[in-house]
Amino acid sequence: MASADGNEIEPLAVCSVAPTLDMRRFSKDQHNLSPEEVDGLMNNGEGRPFLVVHALLDVKKIGVPILMTGAPITCRVESTERHTTRSKVSVCTLYTVRLTHGPFTWTVKRKYRRFQELHRDLYKHKMLMHFMPLGRFAKARQQLRTMSAEMPNLNSSDRGRRTSSKPKYLEEYLNGLLENEFCKNDHGMLEFLDVSALSFITDLGAKGLEGPIFKRSGGHRIQGLNCIGHHQFCYRWSRRWLVVKDSFMLYMNRDHGVISFVLLFDPELKVKVGNSYTDTKHGVCIENFTRKPDHFKCSNYRQAHWWSHEIDNITVACDFVRWQRYEGFAMPRENTLTKWYVNGSGYFSDLADALEQAKEEIFITDWWLSPEVFLKRPATDSYWRLDEILKRKAEQGVKVCVLLYKEVELALGINSGHSKRTLMDMHPNIKVMRHPDVSSVVILWAHHEKMVAIDQSVAFVGGLDLAFGRWDDSQYRLTDLGSTDESNHVTQGNDVPDGPATATASEPPEALDPKDLAENAKLWLGKDYSNFIRKDWVQLDRPFEDNIDRTQVPRMPWRDFSAAIHGKAARDVARHFIQRWNFTKTFKNKYKDDFYPCLLPKSHSTAEKLPFTVPGSGRATVQVLRSVDRWSAGTCEQSILNAYVDVIEKSEHYVYIENQFFISCADDKSVYNGIGDAIVNRILRAHSEQKTYRVFVVVPLLPGFEGDINEGGGNAIQAILHFTFRTMCRGEHSILTRLREVEGKWTEYITLCGLRTHGRLADAPVTELIYVHSKTLIADDRRYIIGSANINDRSMLGQRDSELAVLVEDEDRVPSLMDGKEYQAGPLALALRKECFRVLVGAASEPSINIDDPICDEFFFLGWNAAAKLNATIYEKVFCCLPSNSVHNMRELRENAGKERLCDVDPQQACEELRAVRGLLVHFPLQFLCEENLLPPLNSREGIVPVGLWT
Repeated sequence: MASADGNEIEPLAVCSVAPTLDMRRFSKDQHNLSPEEVDGLMNNGEGRPFLVVHALLDVKKIGVPILMTGAPITCRVESTERHTTRSKVSVCTLYTVRLTHGPFTWTVKRKYRRFQELHRDLYKHKMLMHFMPLGRFAKARQQLRTMSAEMPNLNSSDRGRRTSSKPKYLEEYLNGLLENEFCKNDHGMLEFLDVSALSFITDLGAKGLEGPIFKRSGGHRIQGLNCIGHHQFCYRWSRRWLVVKDSFMLYMNRDHGVISFVLLFDPELKVKVGNSYTDTKHGVCIENFTRKPDHFKCSNYRQAHWWSHEIDNITVACDFVRWQRYEGFAMPRENTLTKWYVNGSGYFSDLADALEQAKEEIFITDWWLSPEVFLKRPATDSYWRLDEILKRKAEQGVKVCVLLYKEVELALGINSGHSKRTLMDMHPNIKVMRHPDVSSVVILWAHHEKMVAIDQSVAFVGGLDLAFGRWDDSQYRLTDLGSTDESNHVTQGNDVPDGPATATASEPPEALDPKDLAENAKLWLGKDYSNFIRKDWVQLDRPFEDNIDRTQVPRMPWRDFSAAIHGKAARDVARHFIQRWNFTKTFKNKYKDDFYPCLLPKSHSTAEKLPFTVPGSGRATVQVLRSVDRWSAGTCEQSILNAYVDVIEKSEHYVYIENQFFISCADDKSVYNGIGDAIVNRILRAHSEQKTYRVFVVVPLLPGFEGDINEGGGNAIQAILHFTFRTMCRGEHSILTRLREVEGKWTEYITLCGLRTHGRLADAPVTELIYVHSKTLIADDRRYIIGSANINDRSMLGQRDSELAVLVEDEDRVPSLMDGKEYQAGPLALALRKECFRVLVGAASEPSINIDDPICDEFFFLGWNAAAKLNATIYEKVFCCLPSNSVHNMRELRENAGKERLCDVDPQQACEELRAVRGLLVHFPLQFLCEENLLPPLNSREGIVPVGLWT
């Protein structure tokens, strides 16, 4: 079988190590170095491209020299120092040699004996070339024949040479060797210079430190042996090449081109020297958050201390060895190009274009990934399908690395196994890992972050998985039967037609042929058309079969936010992915083989050289935030929570919160995050200061679990509703209970809403809630947070689900209004807030609605709250829809199911009523089931799990 580019594709891997390979189809990479790339490697004198990192062995096999052919290498002996060993018996001179090769400079320290050893090795190698006519020495013999002169002589006949002239003499000697092609490419010379295939890769930053060491493999001891000299006999030692760059270090097998371990610098980085720390003579111990003490030994005491000293010098300038603002790993990055997205349509489209620009690497991590999801719609062929895009880039030599959450299959039906198999069977350059395993005892928590990084230069972060059901736009269509008119002219909001319904069908549509889409007009194909509260996804390995009957069941619209970032902030996102990838590779046995590479972070020193940019981006300060724990990434952080609380506390005029969950207000028993407490305190401060301050909260009307709300929704839905109401209005810890001090005027400060829309299906009016999957906060029209973190303990505490977010702070200012006064707003935050309000309050279709001033009384009471109240009343009258303030207990819930609905008895009158709906807002029904205990019964499956599962 051959691939599209003519390269042979491997059959399914079948061998004795099949369990280790997890029955992978491919067992090795496919690098596809083009002739142009090889020529560039041979002749470039300004630095090697990053692709070398993923092709170290192949680059060696095709004969690319370690030193760049297009740049000379020169040396200067800068200083000397007298060196005394610990025994104070042997005294020698150390020469500090500064080397320059193209744009790279570095220093090495060598004793005169090393110069002698180098000279002896070069002479032996030269003689070997003459007397061993082997084919593998052909290139070296050719270099010998083209030498214009003999090797420089280290042993000068000038016996009277003074010691003070010796550095100059060694400098001339070494420069003479470096002008000689045979000598400068000799293995002994390269080791003398401390260079390797990773030395001159531009995107890895400065040359850094390198050299041979003996690595203690895994830190293992032979059991039962505890004797004198055990450091020599009781450990397994392997010769490795140690490379230290500006933000990480690694061990590699220099001969085979295999990187065996990467250690990222972090605030817990420690370097210790001595037998007391390492249990080894001349040992060095290195550790960080992820790695337990890692040991290597050197040839002498001086070398061990030199490594320790030089590593410390490099880490002083590294941002990642210090906690940044909000106790995060990444510092705020000024002047960063960024762009926000509301809904999946624009996000998926820009992401597809960005993936097409990838030249080196694509990193993807998702809670759920559907390989068959289309990124541009309507799809008339498979070109913009995710799996086809990734296959196309893999065939071009791009390394595609995907990290998926490995779900507990009995609890979730996202079928990450199908996603992994589908992608990894496409091309050997696509690698997929899943984490965690049940064996790791992590069964309650998930990898919830959603991120794509391209060439470590552009990244996409937010709430949108690359999965079914996520694509949507501001029209929030409820139907999709394939009619061009029906697809492009949705009937929602004020647009309710008088004539026959456009979305009508008497029979379910025929099964979709994914290979024949030329006439397709549908936006959501197969499983992508979803209403997961009516029916959760099943049979995801049959993606193009409908999950629900689209002729009878409206889809549930999906509202979400994401962001694109560039430069240093994108490198921070990529670094987080690399940390998780390498962590998973290290601690899951099935990923320890060389098929899954160790990934290296690019240096921030080259981050501003962007290979491409996302159109429509603006500049702001961006900080990458995350929630991680030792189980998820090997380190601990809750910077998202810290940022949320700080932004709320420091907000001056308003905060707008749109989130999938709203579970907060700490009691240190069942709930621990303090976001709700920060809201309460900020409102009370505004009340005491008699200042206008608003809090807008938008959440889904129902949790996203399958269940019939007419029968109570099931235990999972009720459990989430319990903790949502506990945060909003029920119990002593709730926001509204704690706002008693405002004397019943809480409605002047906070508004709690959900979203709903309507349309027509099967010749009748239909309604459905809009599922708010957003994880967004906007404050004062100057800053916003977009990410994957929900407002609950699972996302915020760091110890539970892993999450990723960005805090964007505008640097520029534009004129605006705030509380009736002139105000200097940030252009990005202002535009984002206006886009939200424009759609939610119906200003898109009603130009008379002014959204310029978000906190003035006219907008807050008439533009926002009046619309939410009116819409809720109309939906109640037309559809008797749930949840509702009129239903307080289970008896009333059952009675509500039997009520006559205006949409059934008089569809025409129902349509007339719906014309008055303005926008999408409805007030959250704070009295829904207020007389019931919504916690799951203790004898139920949901009741026996820890409370933390719901909070």
